[in-house]
Amino acid sequence: MADVLPLVEARLRAALGEPDARAAVTFLGTDRIEVLRFTEGDVVRYATLGMSAQPMTDPTAALADPVKGPRAELVLSVRASGTDTDKVLRPLAVLAASPQVEGLVVAPGASLDVGEPLWPGAPFTSVLVAESGGLVEDLDLDPPADPVRFLPLLPMTANEAAWKRVHGAGALQERWLSGGTDLRDPQRKSVSLD
Repeated sequence: MADVLPLVEARLRAALGEPDARAAVTFLGTDRIEVLRFTEGDVVRYATLGMSAQPMTDPTAALADPVKGPRAELVLSVRASGTDTDKVLRPLAVLAASPQVEGLVVAPGASLDVGEPLWPGAPFTSVLVAESGGLVEDLDLDPPADPVRFLPLLPMTANEAAWKRVHGAGALQERWLSGGTDLRDPQRKSVSLD
């Protein structure tokens, strides 16, 4: 099968325009993960490139299939507000490497935690993985390979993450919606969870 990363990057460029910066991170024993930054008006988007090079494998599987299995890249959107959100590059690369490092299958509804603020002073250490197909369309690959899904990441405060563990991702998203929460605000407060 052909290398999927050039196709993935082409899909990102078609949806988000030309990246104005990119950085690469390599963790011991993993493939290189790049993070591309796209700026449109007052919104900055960070997209991983490299997570989809291999399909994610269920950690209980006896053998990893080199072709079949879910593939994804991560997309985070924040408002430019003078906050140094570019420091999110390493945490994003850590999340993108988690399928290779931890055997994790990243899917919508999952919570991912980096254990430290996503950027300096951020009120978030974790993200909720949202459904793909909105900002960047899924990329179909030649069968039998699964499509590459571009999964939006929604930053969660510690209270929101704890509430989500009890009530579920859908309930938290409903709270955000009913509260008019600006999920792109890099310094937003937790939504009311009463």
